[in-house]
Amino acid sequence: MAVTVSRQGGLLLRVDPTQADTLLADPRATRSVMRGREMDGWLRVDIDAYAADDELNPWVRRGVEFARSLPPK
Repeated sequence: MAVTVSRQGGLLLRVDPTQADTLLADPRATRSVMRGREMDGWLRVDIDAYAADDELNPWVRRGVEFARSLPPK
């Protein structure tokens, strides 16, 4: 999985854990918390469903590129 809608709103995005701190510079991005634990390599991005493509596409692209870099299961 690369990107999905977050139950809390916005996007749940899979990213390279080594790039997470850089991506967290965006005030809309936070570390994803699942069952009370911060998840390495997952961010929640507070972005509106009606966001313009130029605002949404960079996030989706990051998630897809990272997912494609992973070995197949």
